[in-house]
Amino acid sequence: MPEQLIVLIGREGASTNILFQALDAHYEVHVIHEEPPATRKLLRWRVKQVGPFRLAGQMLFQIGIALPMGRLSAGRRRAILKQVGALDLPPPPEKVSRTASVNSPDLLEQLKALAPSLVVINGTRILTAHTLRAIGIPVLNVHAGITPKYRGVHGGYWALVNKDAAHCGVTVHVVDAGIDTGGILHQALIHPSPKDNFTTYPALQLVAGSKLLVQAVQEVLDGRYQVIKPTTTDRRWYHPTLWGYIWFRLSRKVR
Repeated sequence: MPEQLIVLIGREGASTNILFQALDAHYEVHVIHEEPPATRKLLRWRVKQVGPFRLAGQMLFQIGIALPMGRLSAGRRRAILKQVGALDLPPPPEKVSRTASVNSPDLLEQLKALAPSLVVINGTRILTAHTLRAIGIPVLNVHAGITPKYRGVHGGYWALVNKDAAHCGVTVHVVDAGIDTGGILHQALIHPSPKDNFTTYPALQLVAGSKLLVQAVQEVLDGRYQVIKPTTTDRRWYHPTLWGYIWFRLSRKVR
């Protein structure tokens, strides 16, 4: 294998494709697609996290708002990618393998065989402390929010809801066993236009984050990266509920 192979572990889809294309322009990259968890298991986990009432509201939001909004905003997302030359093209089959879970023995066996210099994750399950120790090399993540203030999901949206444009952005960080608590390598702000909404903020974050990721990867490979360790963990943000989204849309004009 090449001396400096990058392994990108992520769910199959547009965001993993975009990160692959950004990295593949500079490095040798292998992609490992992690299978999503079973729906029933995922729902049980989310009930434990937020409770049944809030989960019901989140699901109603996804079905009633996010899905139709995403279809209507497909053109805007394409325009965001085109503006910066980002590519949503899947990696060639010879550069792809699969694993059931990022925390499985199979994943560790694949990494041992590939012997990468660096691992990047995207939208995977939370890596356990055991997995991180077993990987034994730096693991990076592009987080859709400014940490530590906006850990969890939809950090750009929640920053706008809180009228906190100074923290509406994206973070590239070193992964630890916490949830978006790892050392910060780079951060950038995004500036949504009136054309943007809940389903296009992540596209703005992804194109900004992919550039930061390429920079961070080179710094890690060169051994010249600097880590800013968060001094707090702040709160963790979750998916909005249907009623929460409607309230903030009406009261704070956040789409």
